[in-house]
Amino acid sequence: MYCPSCGQQQVSNEMRFCSRCGLALHGVAEWLAGGRMVATPPPEAAPAPQPLSPRRKGIRRAAKLMFFSGAIFPIFLMIAIAEDEGALIVPFFLFFISLAWMLYARLFSDPNPKVTNKQAAQPPRLVQMPAHAPLPPASTIPISDMRGTQVRTNELAQPPSVTENTTRFLDKE
Repeated sequence: MYCPSCGQQQVSNEMRFCSRCGLALHGVAEWLAGGRMVATPPPEAAPAPQPLSPRRKGIRRAAKLMFFSGAIFPIFLMIAIAEDEGALIVPFFLFFISLAWMLYARLFSDPNPKVTNKQAAQPPRLVQMPAHAPLPPASTIPISDMRGTQVRTNELAQPPSVTENTTRFLDKE
């Protein structure tokens, strides 16, 4: 496949961007083959999670209450053993209330989630190819401009050793 912007041959059809001009190549093969734009979801909006239906919300709340009644059962069991009273009525009452709530949600609540105007399904937008390349055009610099004054690093003068300076100092005295 060749880039439609600059004509650069691509290594594979899975390339996302042109290596020369930077043009986004996502869907270009389908676009060139069929002459149509490829429908994609809008990039700025991530798919929002679907809202829970009233039925699902009621079942979840009842399940939480049922779990809570099971969690407090050992505490009330200890109280009932210590005082010999009917303290176990509280967790059993919560359990049966949550069971009734779950049954009511299952039988009588609406199974469809409520959709607001903002959550209404929007048709997918079509991808528009940019009129110009996303990156500036490639520029080349001639090799002659790159050559400046070359420094030959292998011919740098080495500093004299410490012993040479010491002997010179001794010779002066």
